[in-house]
Amino acid sequence: MKETTKQKSSHKVAKFLEEKNLHKKDFAEMIGVTLSYVYNLIDETIPFSTRSTTLERIATVMGIAPEEFIEYKIPQEPILVDETTEFLRNAINDKKMDTVTFLKAFPRKKRIQIVDILRGALPIPIDYKELKLIGTTLGLSDEEIYGLWEKRLKQVLESSGMNIYSNAELIKAMFTCAKKYLL
Repeated sequence: MKETTKQKSSHKVAKFLEEKNLHKKDFAEMIGVTLSYVYNLIDETIPFSTRSTTLERIATVMGIAPEEFIEYKIPQEPILVDETTEFLRNAINDKKMDTVTFLKAFPRKKRIQIVDILRGALPIPIDYKELKLIGTTLGLSDEEIYGLWEKRLKQVLESSGMNIYSNAELIKAMFTCAKKYLL
């Protein structure tokens, strides 16, 4: 396990923002808080957040484990780390892209959703157009994006009670048709 630095959390965030040349407003939008909240955290006008959701979002944007913040406690939300989320994280690493660069490729209002996907609080979208935006940002081929979408849709079907194995012919027909349409 990585050793935590004894640096104050507010200083850690301030240093990160400076190193990445990331404006506090962009950071606030990425983690789902107000600009004044970020200023107050950094200026230590208010205590550093102990809310796990906020700390996990901050850590995700910074590319570190939330445990590196001394304020971090047990998560309050379930974490949804599955093979599609892992694929996304690995694709970011394989492209040697840092999280901030990846997030800046999306419209401002979309960034917090991407942060929540990366931290495992939301699954990757089943909307093909949305998934294609993510895949294109990572330079994935249409076939890779389609494969990711198919895996994700199968997860949704299974979690909704469909036995995809006993309905294999139906599933195959659906995806054959979808592949022809999408690719």
